[in-house]
Amino acid sequence: MEDFIGNRADGEGTDVEIYRKALSDTIHADTPTGAPEKLLALLDRLGLERQEVRTAGPVYVWHTVPAHLPEAERKRLATRAIPALLTAGYRVNITPELFDEAAYHQAVHDLRTAQAQPAASHPAPAPAPTTPSRRTP
Repeated sequence: MEDFIGNRADGEGTDVEIYRKALSDTIHADTPTGAPEKLLALLDRLGLERQEVRTAGPVYVWHTVPAHLPEAERKRLATRAIPALLTAGYRVNITPELFDEAAYHQAVHDLRTAQAQPAASHPAPAPAPTTPSRRTP
């Protein structure tokens, strides 16, 4: 069972913390306690799987990258979510070992291409980082 004493997004003051759960292959995307449904729904649309536990008090919600995917694809999925989250105005952090620079650049390119189409009405994507870092722009 998940340790619900806190989560990394609460601890780091970010909107999304992407990391590998200790002693497992599970890639988590933690959001702050009481995160807005808009953020949770965006993570759902980006291919992450919503998990939740309801208690007599708070409802604990987090997302995971689908475990059935091969390791490289799990890292790509986690990384490809970053530009969409940044574009939506969220603060995101990913641990360096999960960051896939090529997947990030491709996701930025895909957002820009979609934006260039007349029907697209999305805000400008975040600029690509020059080097992978623990904190994303």
